[in-house]
Amino acid sequence: MGTTTPPRTLAEALRARGDESLAGLLRARPDLLNPVPNDITQLATRAGTRASVVRALEHLDRFALQTAEALAVAPDPAPYDTLLSLLTGDGLDDGEQRDDAGAAVTAALPGALATLREQALVWGEDERLRLVRTARELLAPSPQHPSPTGLGPTVAEATAGMSPGRLQEILVASGLPATHDPVSAVAALSALFTDRTRMAELLDTAPVEALSVLDRLVWGPPYGEVTPNPTPPVKWLRDRGLLLPVSTRTVVLPREAALHLRAGRAHRVPEPVPPVVAAAAERDPQAVDRAAAGQAFTALSTVEELLKLWNGGGPAILRAGGLSVRELKRVAAALEVTEPIAAFWVELAYAAGLLATDGESDERYAPTPAYDEWLDLSAQDRWTHLATAWLPATRVPGLVGGQDAKGRALSALGPELDRSAAPEVRRRVLALFAELPPGTAPDPETLLRRLRWERPLRGSSPSGEGTDLRSRLALWTLNETELLGITGRGALSSQARALLDEGEDAAGALLAPLLPEPLDHVLLQADLTAVAPGPLERPLAETLSVLADVESKGGATVYRFTPGSVRRALDAGQAAADLHAFLAAHSRTPVPQPLSYLIDDVARRHGHLRIGAASAYVRCDDEAVLNEILADRRSTGLRLRRLAPTVLASQADPGSLLEALREMGYAPAAESAEGDVLITRAGARRTPPRTPPVPVPEGPPVPDATLLGAAVRAIRAGDTAATVVRKESPEGATGTQASGSLPRTTSAETLATVQAAAMTGTAVWIGYVNAEGAASQRVIAPVRVEGGFVTAYDHTADEVRTFALHRITGVAELEEDGQG
Repeated sequence: MGTTTPPRTLAEALRARGDESLAGLLRARPDLLNPVPNDITQLATRAGTRASVVRALEHLDRFALQTAEALAVAPDPAPYDTLLSLLTGDGLDDGEQRDDAGAAVTAALPGALATLREQALVWGEDERLRLVRTARELLAPSPQHPSPTGLGPTVAEATAGMSPGRLQEILVASGLPATHDPVSAVAALSALFTDRTRMAELLDTAPVEALSVLDRLVWGPPYGEVTPNPTPPVKWLRDRGLLLPVSTRTVVLPREAALHLRAGRAHRVPEPVPPVVAAAAERDPQAVDRAAAGQAFTALSTVEELLKLWNGGGPAILRAGGLSVRELKRVAAALEVTEPIAAFWVELAYAAGLLATDGESDERYAPTPAYDEWLDLSAQDRWTHLATAWLPATRVPGLVGGQDAKGRALSALGPELDRSAAPEVRRRVLALFAELPPGTAPDPETLLRRLRWERPLRGSSPSGEGTDLRSRLALWTLNETELLGITGRGALSSQARALLDEGEDAAGALLAPLLPEPLDHVLLQADLTAVAPGPLERPLAETLSVLADVESKGGATVYRFTPGSVRRALDAGQAAADLHAFLAAHSRTPVPQPLSYLIDDVARRHGHLRIGAASAYVRCDDEAVLNEILADRRSTGLRLRRLAPTVLASQADPGSLLEALREMGYAPAAESAEGDVLITRAGARRTPPRTPPVPVPEGPPVPDATLLGAAVRAIRAGDTAATVVRKESPEGATGTQASGSLPRTTSAETLATVQAAAMTGTAVWIGYVNAEGAASQRVIAPVRVEGGFVTAYDHTADEVRTFALHRITGVAELEEDGQG
């Protein structure tokens, strides 16, 4: 650990790190922990696999990625100064115009390099920086995979396989001395392209059209197509090696020449500093809080209205899963919102565990038992429940109405809406909101620019949404935060800040004073309406929603009483006297006479007709009413016939017969087999207990400090077992084998060595085969040897274990400085 010898491999570089640095690597790349590597060498191997490197690159910000891209086109290894020059340029093209940009790059490069080193994408000292081979392969240029920098292959790579004669022709045309050694020829051409003075002199002789060709290729892509008889400008460039052949019809601008034309820069515009999120408007923080609280209350009302709509059993599930387009339109019409917003509310209720499938053979959506518990909470607690369900949800309502990679439509509550990047984008958007002063609404365009800088490679999606999914998620987040009341008038509310920083209780405490107090009264009007000047207490609201229909919503809700709504209340078990008493108790105005007459008239006719199962029958003590029904042309489809003076039978089922007679203007009541009137209880349909949908994780979870510490100790211990220095075996003894193989000793030698180690308290190296036949190397410190077993502290596993003596293949002593 204290050596100054530069590391020769990534494993040696990782081995030289401290425990905190190793923990930082595992924290930044948690996929390396699944499972925990046996030792440092295995950790380094896993860190260089393609899948792991791709995941690590996707988590880099713009400048760290630009630094890695510059290293991919730099010599391997590259000195720090060479890397800096690739990012800042040589400054010979525009004098002092790039001084500010160069200073910013110079200041930011150590941090970007530290990030790459921490994630084991770069290793080595500043004099010999190395990008891991897999990252270089991913970022280096090739005809099939152009470099993100727009640079092509080097002269040596582009001329590989070129005939010596052709190389001679290029040297002569470029004014270089001829040589028959291909290596010397390539070196001479490379030296020409990297020499600023000689390269400038060569380009001064170029035709203007040739310079135009170079201008089109210099920032990429560096490949171009040529005809069998190229134009004179192209021929001039090809003769001097400024365009080198890739195939019979394709040429490429070599990297050295492109860097000269770029003044040494690997990127057209380095971005060392994250874009600033600009303020679009500054508002009064209290006005923002009030606006957000108003929208939060609207969100609660909307979710409650949605679930009341499906209280008696919701729509059927599509065969492929999810909600049909027709049902989503019905929800949108009932909630008086657009279909995308309706999809958001449906998905939010599902994410919060308030809505699920009932699991029946004819599977439908319905509220869950958790919905009833949610209704009993205070308004602020109901809101925090919704907000905390929305934050980690991976389902993306904004995708509804689109298509998946196979061209199939994506439906609300369908199985293809999970996007694992959604929670990270939501939290990052809210974090950027929180960085602004209270009451400040950010400019969406600068916010998107900042997100793209932070994760430039994270936009793509395997589901076919293209390369801008992250931006689309951010835009959907901006809309959803406003709908949910997390933001108000475009700015983050105080209650949302508290939810992010302090938790649900703090957020609820700030939100409660801003929510309207529920009322215990309504204002009855002579036109058969009732006006609720604010939110109503729950028992009042529930009873009134059965007795009347909502006519309009807003600051005040208008309810309308109709014969159908009154009949609905009577069907639910209310009597006329109960309805009169309810209205008198909860109205601040006298009960209008027309409303009293309406209730009495419907109640007088309610249940006069009785519907039962024959398939269905109608009975009534008044024969004239039955005669009237039989004479009505609208009853023809019911196929009625008289069984008795007071009984009609029908081929329709009782439910259809009941609805048909109500549409004809009658007020029948359903009855049981015993002749009792059936009472319909509103809101009785519930699913079995359901848990909310589990978010789809984006890769392995970030390990906590305890797991990181244990993993680092296990890796260190395994590395000790793999790299420890063992004593040489005496000449002629069976002793240890070659490094990396299991030690081999006789049973007597094994027992004697282990007993001696237990007496002296020293550690030994053993080979061990477990009950499953898996062999491993371990460093143990024996404590007790008895009954054919060794009790020892296992340095590899960092715990005390018991080993069967007959499973130890051999044992070897360690050098005294073996672990130093």
